[in-house]
Amino acid sequence: MDSRLVSTILAQNKQREELTLSPLACPSSRGQRLAPENREAGRKDIRSSFTRDTDRIIHSLSYTRYIDKTQVFYLFQNDNITHRVLHVQLVSKIARQIGRALKLNEDLIEAIALGHDLGHVPYGHDGERFLNRICQDENIGSFSHNVQSVRTLRELENNGRGLNLTVQVLDGILCHNGEMLEDVYLPSPAKTAEQFLEEYESCAADGSAGRGIKPMTLEGCVVRIADVIAYIGRDIEDAITIGMLKREEIPGQIRELLGDRNDHIIRSLSYDLIEQSFGKKGLSFSDPYRKALKELLEFNYTNIYHNPEKKSEDPKIEKMFRYLYNAYLKELVSRDGDSYIFRWASRKMRPAYLESTPPERIAVDYIACMTDRYFNEDFRRRVIPRDFGFKIGRE
Repeated sequence: MDSRLVSTILAQNKQREELTLSPLACPSSRGQRLAPENREAGRKDIRSSFTRDTDRIIHSLSYTRYIDKTQVFYLFQNDNITHRVLHVQLVSKIARQIGRALKLNEDLIEAIALGHDLGHVPYGHDGERFLNRICQDENIGSFSHNVQSVRTLRELENNGRGLNLTVQVLDGILCHNGEMLEDVYLPSPAKTAEQFLEEYESCAADGSAGRGIKPMTLEGCVVRIADVIAYIGRDIEDAITIGMLKREEIPGQIRELLGDRNDHIIRSLSYDLIEQSFGKKGLSFSDPYRKALKELLEFNYTNIYHNPEKKSEDPKIEKMFRYLYNAYLKELVSRDGDSYIFRWASRKMRPAYLESTPPERIAVDYIACMTDRYFNEDFRRRVIPRDFGFKIGRE
């Protein structure tokens, strides 16, 4: 594209943001990367810094694997329940709608939303818990999907070179955990890149530290609460689909305020959030809606996430995690040239990854990258005897 046209389009984009974005928003010109980029290539690019981040995320291998990663329900032969790929799209849609109403930067919101769950492991949050136990038993820190999402984008993608996303996007992903509801979601606008890296290291050592950190942008706060809005009603719909729950079991006082269908719940919570937050420095719900959301979340934990029927196979799944972890660790330590994981670490990744990363952490990275299907297939390949068929394959 002609350089003069590129300059014209970039100037138009900058002017549009100056005219439409709230003073509380993070303009694209503020996007900061942890490593320098090719300045000449940047001059020919009409995309904003955050739009480039979105493109890098959706073209990554990790994003491709979203399609076969569990959201909440696993071991169900039902194509009508939510997988991780749909969840992040719902978060993006809801968060951008809220952001547009509050005059925030939708490009930044989209990048955070689409990348926020890249570090999720097979079998969803239950798999995450099993992998965290392994990390603690092995004394290699902890495991949490928000930290692993950042690690994936910074250190694993692009054959171990990372994608060099902006600090604002990485920070929003690190801070997205929204299971702990807050009265007001406030950003930490004075946070620097150095502080972000300190928080990243702290959360890698202790996953629970992620609950107390705040995003550096209001856009990051929007994604954090949109994550909850996106899953709370959708999980109910999925529970109804598989026969775990009946719609009339939702408490009456919650149904009256929020509704009993996913679309009604999304609309009710989003509209109240927008109304209470418009023109303010933080995000909040009105007292009745915050109370109803808290009660609905507790209802979901009791009737869905901790449902005894849903968790009946968990002991077997945890044994699968430990079996595969130990198998991968053994193959890495022995540098087994026939092993998939050793070939991945030694040939697919840049040399510094294998030489500078402990084998325990490589095994964790590999498991975290896996889809549910590949996880199950590799376990089956190693444990279940193969069938020779009618006779040995020899004429």
